Amino acid sequence: MQQTDGPMLAADGTPLKKSLSRALRAQKIRALLLIAPLLLFIVITFIAPIADMLFRSVQNDIVSETLPRTVVELDRWEGGDAPDEQTFTALAKDLAVATELKTHTRLGSRLNYETTGVSSLFRKSGRKVDEVGEVYQDQFEDLNEAWEEPATWVGLMADPDWISGQANAEGAGSPFLISPVAQQALPETARMYSQFATVIQTEDADNPAQEKPWAIVYQALYEDLSGGADAAAFYDGDLVALITEAQGAVGGFETQPVREFFLDEIDEDWADPQIWGTIEAFSSPYTAGYFLSAIDFQLTPDGVSLRPDDERVYGTLFWRTFKMSMIIMVSCILLGYPISFLLSNLPLRTSNLLLILVLLPFWTSLLVRTSAWKALLQNEGVINDLLVWSGLISDAGRLALINNQTGTIIAMTHILLPFMILPLYSVMKTIPPYYVRAAKSLGASNWTAFWRVYFPQSVPGIGAGCILVFILAIGYYITPAIVGGTDGIFISNRIAYHISSSLNWGLAAALGTILLVVVLLLYYIYDRIVGIDNVSLG
Repeated sequence: MQQTDGPMLAADGTPLKKSLSRALRAQKIRALLLIAPLLLFIVITFIAPIADMLFRSVQNDIVSETLPRTVVELDRWEGGDAPDEQTFTALAKDLAVATELKTHTRLGSRLNYETTGVSSLFRKSGRKVDEVGEVYQDQFEDLNEAWEEPATWVGLMADPDWISGQANAEGAGSPFLISPVAQQALPETARMYSQFATVIQTEDADNPAQEKPWAIVYQALYEDLSGGADAAAFYDGDLVALITEAQGAVGGFETQPVREFFLDEIDEDWADPQIWGTIEAFSSPYTAGYFLSAIDFQLTPDGVSLRPDDERVYGTLFWRTFKMSMIIMVSCILLGYPISFLLSNLPLRTSNLLLILVLLPFWTSLLVRTSAWKALLQNEGVINDLLVWSGLISDAGRLALINNQTGTIIAMTHILLPFMILPLYSVMKTIPPYYVRAAKSLGASNWTAFWRVYFPQSVPGIGAGCILVFILAIGYYITPAIVGGTDGIFISNRIAYHISSSLNWGLAAALGTILLVVVLLLYYIYDRIVGIDNVSLG
């Protein structure tokens, strides 16, 4: 009986619309669960590593993490001369920790990309920064031998719970815990000693309760005690007398200006404002410096500026990469189209045999094929010898076919030609031959029948081949490195260099990001002009 009022019901009595929606939702969930393992695998092994690498193009936390005190102090610096004593003191403390962690060399290498000489300056500073504070260390120990004892420092700095737990611990023991009292009474000393204890435990696997602090800790103690606050009021027992004695004596201590120590004992280059300007310019956790370098600009203490003429290489490399990739793509079209046309019109047995010859290069190592071209193209190679033997050129006029752009174009055209032939062949194979015969029967010439009837149907294959060849070409770096010399290398060669040799991963990531964006932009333009729907693999 037909229902005349109310919603249409399913067999179980629920509204039909609701039942269909539930069934469709369940179907989508099942489909998602089926592809979830593959999707998760792609995200973990492909998308996440690429995203992490691209993030390095703006990541710059090494300065702020290695020199946290210095970065804060540089906010007061207005440029001009080298910073004041307080900034140098902060640098000494940061470098003392960084040297123990062996991160100062990494920081120097990073800043050396921007200002030449910073790397050696940081290495030299790391060798002598442990002497900062020795003047105060000697005077504190002369004042009272208790300052030589690790137990004294543990009593001043460590949390009582940590001390009781450390009594029966072996090796480094539990992570060091600073005392809240020490943080109030001797804040700078507490911070410095806490870093010392953490490094001793993590890097040396030793117990800080058995190690005397670094000299820079005594420097921090002098600063706290000479600051005027009554540190002894926070302590009790024997520590009160010890701190009271020290607080009364520090006014007569011999001082050691840290700024003077850096300039006289380490290196006078620390007086160069450019060094400090570079540290300040790259103190932010994120930077546009890598992208600026990738387009031949640089981030300086005075702002963004164009690099000197002899350092502008990346703009030229980008232009060369896209220009030569276009030439290689056009060469593959000119060579691949007639071969694909021939293969698609031959009998099946013959075309299959010839197609094996097209696929044969895939069974040979890319390195072997490229090396073979190096032997063929060199000045005394096979090609030049044949040209001389045939009389086309003289022996003195041998062609320069290697270590230049010509060699790169020839070798890469040969290597990428199958990627043009296969899409073209697969599309041409689907074009009915009677279309051309019908055009000829209606009076069209061979050329007209080909150009007006056959060629338009092969355009989707050309589009697919062009995309494959062009995108593969701009990412090649082995072939240009072997046969291109200095004039025939691509931007991908510089990316590979920064990844494997200079270890400037930030600049490599910036170059790769720019390359990716330009490719996507060209892909978009291609889609607007040709239409990606017209691209076909047959």
